[in-house]
Amino acid sequence: MTRHHTVGTAPAAARPWWKRPVWAFTRHYLEMIAAMLLGMAVLYPLWMLATGSASDASWLHRTDVETTVMATAMAAPMVAWMLVRGHTFRPIAEMTLAMYAGFWILYPFLWTGTVGEMGVMMVGHVLMPGFMLVAMLLRAPEYAHVH
Repeated sequence: MTRHHTVGTAPAAARPWWKRPVWAFTRHYLEMIAAMLLGMAVLYPLWMLATGSASDASWLHRTDVETTVMATAMAAPMVAWMLVRGHTFRPIAEMTLAMYAGFWILYPFLWTGTVGEMGVMMVGHVLMPGFMLVAMLLRAPEYAHVH
């Protein structure tokens, strides 16, 4: 007796690599990183342009303010892309929070002088994709779904 698989029901090993859950998960992660980079390249310069005339001592140039704005500039296109991909509010909110968390957990260290401004910038940018990956792993079936 021969078994026939309909489209979309083939065993994972028989599917082409681009339709496998691991690739779908990886692609989704890379798409969100690309969306973030787009926001960083397009939206954050608008903030710099808008606040460029403020004095260096202005609250607008505080590291905690600038990194929160930076995370927002990266989150906006990522949120838009997640909406295009059909995600609901909860995973979008979780992913957005994961993006801010990389910076926000460092603020108490910044405020007490334990970590400097450049440390917050560098470590925050390193933590962000890690927190995003954790958020994705908590909902792995949703992110591994082949669209």
